[in-house]
Amino acid sequence: MKRLFPVLFVAVFLTSAQSQFSPLFLEELGSDIGIQVFNQVVKTKPHENVVISPHGIASVLGMLQLGADGKTKKQLTTAMRYKVNEVGKILKKINKVIVAKKNKDIVTIANAVFADDGFKVEPFFENKIKEVFHGQVKSTDFQDKDTAAAAINHWVKNETKGMIEDLISAELLDSSLTRLVLLNALYFKGLWKSRFQQENTKKRTFHAPDGKTYQIPMLSQLSVFRSGSASTPSGLWYNVIELPYHGGSLSMLVALPTDENTPLSAIIPHISTKTLQSWMTMVPKRIQLILPKFTVEAVTDLKGPLKNLGITDLFDSSRANFTKITRSESLHVGNLLQKAKIEVNEDGTKAAAATSAILIARSSPPWFIVDRPFLFFIRHHPTGAVMYMGQVNKP
Repeated sequence: MKRLFPVLFVAVFLTSAQSQFSPLFLEELGSDIGIQVFNQVVKTKPHENVVISPHGIASVLGMLQLGADGKTKKQLTTAMRYKVNEVGKILKKINKVIVAKKNKDIVTIANAVFADDGFKVEPFFENKIKEVFHGQVKSTDFQDKDTAAAAINHWVKNETKGMIEDLISAELLDSSLTRLVLLNALYFKGLWKSRFQQENTKKRTFHAPDGKTYQIPMLSQLSVFRSGSASTPSGLWYNVIELPYHGGSLSMLVALPTDENTPLSAIIPHISTKTLQSWMTMVPKRIQLILPKFTVEAVTDLKGPLKNLGITDLFDSSRANFTKITRSESLHVGNLLQKAKIEVNEDGTKAAAATSAILIARSSPPWFIVDRPFLFFIRHHPTGAVMYMGQVNKP
């Protein structure tokens, strides 16, 4: 099996009775809201496995921003850190770069709007969905909840190559109130630039945060990786290593505290797109890497985390303003969910790796052993977008 990183994000709409920042790549800024959401989520799940897509969150918030007005739009724009009229332009640009045919890794992004039969969508919003997100508005009969849910789940399964099934249940839909369901699907399949040999995979001890230990299969290879150490503002040190994919534009970054007694929760608040960019100064080293094989799947309710970050009006039936979507009735967001899945194993390319020919003095190589809770990030380097991130407490 190859690495598969699909994610699906859905926002269900129900009817109801600019700050200045230090310079960063414009594309990076949208991922920051997703990282902040992750920080909120893991506060309530310190010992669980979590995986989300910051870029997926930015994409759906971007769709919402295009349909919002007034204070609702301002809250979304402020959270995403873009200028009011730049959200669509920037997300269109970043998606074009990510899915460019010259990339050797497989990345697909799909968007769609399922609208209730007879519901009038403003031409402006429908055109923006087509222009910015290459999405279509699909007519759906939400009065038949089972059929509507099946149609949505079929679209999801198809766009994630079968990895995400049964995203929503019919119970999430209200036959008399549901008007729109916005969907964003992000799928990634990449091969390691330096592959792990299956014969080197052995069961080793993994130390979970609850004090328990588990014998799990761990990948192993001696190769050249960019690696280094960094510290939080409070002086807590953590180690980072980069595992590039064959395509060259994406890589996985793995981080774990240097001191085994330091919990992940102590370093997570320190992470931002700016932090990840600073890791790119790491130097290549010959390293013996031990990394767990792991599969993580999680469904995350994003309503609470987004409210905690100041995005509140879009969930409030009396305050939400989506007049750019429709003027026929008032809308607010009823459910905001993300489902993601990641699988990591040995597979890589069969091309010979130049690193195998590097000669060094006969000294023991440094070891990077991931045998306790860790963070991972899938980063698109040309834009700085964070495609996926997660914490693994038990592989």
